[in-house]
Amino acid sequence: MLLLTGATGTIGLPLLRRLTATGMPVRCLVRDPRRLGAERVRVQIALGDLADHLSFRHALRDVDTVVHLAATIRDQPGGSIEELNGVATWRLVRAAERAGVRRFLFFSALGASTRSRARLMRAKALAERAVVESSLEHIVFAPSLTYSPGDPFLRLLERITLLPVVPISGSGKATYQPIWAEDVADCVMAALPQPDALGARFELAGPETLTYQDIVETAMRSFGRRRRPIVKVPTAVTRRVLQTVELLTGPAAFATWDEAELFEVPMASRHGTADAERLGVVPKSMRAVLGTG
Repeated sequence: MLLLTGATGTIGLPLLRRLTATGMPVRCLVRDPRRLGAERVRVQIALGDLADHLSFRHALRDVDTVVHLAATIRDQPGGSIEELNGVATWRLVRAAERAGVRRFLFFSALGASTRSRARLMRAKALAERAVVESSLEHIVFAPSLTYSPGDPFLRLLERITLLPVVPISGSGKATYQPIWAEDVADCVMAALPQPDALGARFELAGPETLTYQDIVETAMRSFGRRRRPIVKVPTAVTRRVLQTVELLTGPAAFATWDEAELFEVPMASRHGTADAERLGVVPKSMRAVLGTG
């Protein structure tokens, strides 16, 4: 039995389709099974989430392998970024050890570091350390910006580009190697049966190095709105505006400062696509996936 967390996310849905297509028994830790779509009838359901560590025990029953994708890039009513990414992963790892789980596949982030300016990156670094220092056989995936047409990030950009001008936070010069979620899912499927992958850390990156402004412009072309001018908003202004929005609207905020700050933190690998290609996956460019080049 394989336990998948984050099954309804950008990477989780294409990965789940691949897992069920192989006939592998899969259990999903989810809050709302309806978000699994047609796949919900092909998997076992364990109700729970990262904020409910008591749900881990039931979810891990008879599980051999855990693929831990679930994460949050903003504070939630059930916990902070640090609690839901760092502490929750530590608790899941400990519960997995007690339950006799053999393998633990963890999704960190390219550039995760305890010295990062971004809270998510610091939390991911601590979570990764908990996985690596555990007694479990493990594989760590560290992707760059992961996207899929119609994902929450691109949907938000599409709404923003309805404005006469498109605001972006800061200089827009931070670099990324965006990788398509379908390619990431292929990497996981390739690593699962490989004994040589155990203990490895795969930096998953696409073939293009793009700045944040490049990514916004690529997305705009895919929406058919290439003529919108881009306005760079000073970081201090963005921080004040988004912190005020979050204070007034809470979890319903259209964006948070923690999310915006991530687009000032580079996520590029000096290995480029090498780690994905080691797994037999040749990532597609963002321009090709979005049909802009």
